[in-house]
Amino acid sequence: MTDPMYRTILLFDIEQFGSRDDVEQAFLRRLLYEVVDATLLAAGIDESARLRADRGDSVMELIDVQASVPALVKTLLTEAPALLHSKNRLIASSARMRLRMVLSAGYVAVDELDGWVGSDLNHAVRLLNSDPLRDALKQRDDHSVLCVSDGIYTGVVRHGPLGVRPDEFCRVTVETKEGPTVAWVHGVSDADASRAATENSAPVADPALSVPAATTHVHGDQYGVSGGTVHGGQRFDFTRREREERR
Repeated sequence: MTDPMYRTILLFDIEQFGSRDDVEQAFLRRLLYEVVDATLLAAGIDESARLRADRGDSVMELIDVQASVPALVKTLLTEAPALLHSKNRLIASSARMRLRMVLSAGYVAVDELDGWVGSDLNHAVRLLNSDPLRDALKQRDDHSVLCVSDGIYTGVVRHGPLGVRPDEFCRVTVETKEGPTVAWVHGVSDADASRAATENSAPVADPALSVPAATTHVHGDQYGVSGGTVHGGQRFDFTRREREERR
């Protein structure tokens, strides 16, 4: 295993990949490669400065730290969506590709089987598969959504480099196996984030409490649950006479 090296970590994942047939999946994979390569090239990152791992419906990139992270953030917010739009507009709506993207950084080692190892990488993958990021993509008409780690936001985004507006990112809390972690999602308002958090944490209703009370029909008469019987559309309230007798 190689020594862990500090790298910028960039992940792309195709939404609802498993629901497509084999032909569509093969097409989407080719499309994903085209978008990723063009995006990184637009950010000034050539093939010699990156290492790629293919995960079927997703692609992971380890990028040399000499590459400009501010330029990469800007490109992910502008070039990647534009590329997706230009390609999706030429294909049927059912075959269009939508992407979740995560930008993070940390130490990653490569083992003798060319596998990638590192808790920082695991953290980035947790963000990629998190509910807040999935919900953010579902709630918008855009073809992609970007999430950055707290480290990327603090070190780069919050300083507002050219073409990047910090106020367009919303802080979210992601529940992971290692515990809650902070991340920042682009284009999500505080209200959207709060609503998503409430929906994800809302208690599950007891089915027994949601079942309406049973009623019994005898010779066309309906016996209600609050005292009184309905005959032919009329309601008789026997509780009123009891109240008068007690006076």
